[in-house]
Amino acid sequence: MKPMLEKHLAILRRHMVEVIGIHMDLMSDDLGKSDLDPRVAAAFRQVPRHQFVPAQIAALAYHDTPLPIGFDKTISQPFIGALMIDLLDPQPGDSVLEVGTGLGYQAAVLAGLAGSVWSIEVVEEFALAAQSRLQEFGLTNVAVRVGDGSRGWSEHAPFDKILVTAAARQVPEALADQLKPGGKMVIPLGPAEAQTLTLVEKGPEGQMKLRGVLPVRFTQLET
Repeated sequence: MKPMLEKHLAILRRHMVEVIGIHMDLMSDDLGKSDLDPRVAAAFRQVPRHQFVPAQIAALAYHDTPLPIGFDKTISQPFIGALMIDLLDPQPGDSVLEVGTGLGYQAAVLAGLAGSVWSIEVVEEFALAAQSRLQEFGLTNVAVRVGDGSRGWSEHAPFDKILVTAAARQVPEALADQLKPGGKMVIPLGPAEAQTLTLVEKGPEGQMKLRGVLPVRFTQLET
């Protein structure tokens, strides 16, 4: 069999985004909207997801399913990843903190939507692999470091937006402190058996408003 070419992969990416759109439409009553933001959809059509998973499963990269990436971790289902970024609503001038880099896929998507992306990964091997991949794609507005994501990245705070790709029982205090007034955070909250994808909005006086979106299953935030 011939290897897949970029033209084939581009078709698979478009199909992936179409499937995400079907999920959005079917869940519109719960989500309060039926379509992805066009900017988010375009970013997901652009970033080559197959380059951000282990080579042996690259052929599965555009299936709407989570995939194992090592160390008992996964890359999120495309629909969930797209929904999280859509809820976050990153804008061109935003400074975004990502907690949980993995192999760098969502950081690459965010790089095309925000002004700067600061991504923290607790697994050193992932952080190094993500840095390499992001550099290969010339994404100069993303920085990755190894560390405890629950503590944020105070040197670059405050952030307009924070995306957390691991679950916590409650919003980590450091992340709440590092979110700008008027900013948004998307985070899975709850114990392993009962998590809810949650949109957190910080008011002008620092008050936090939480809105549960839908049940999810993520690994727990490592501290």
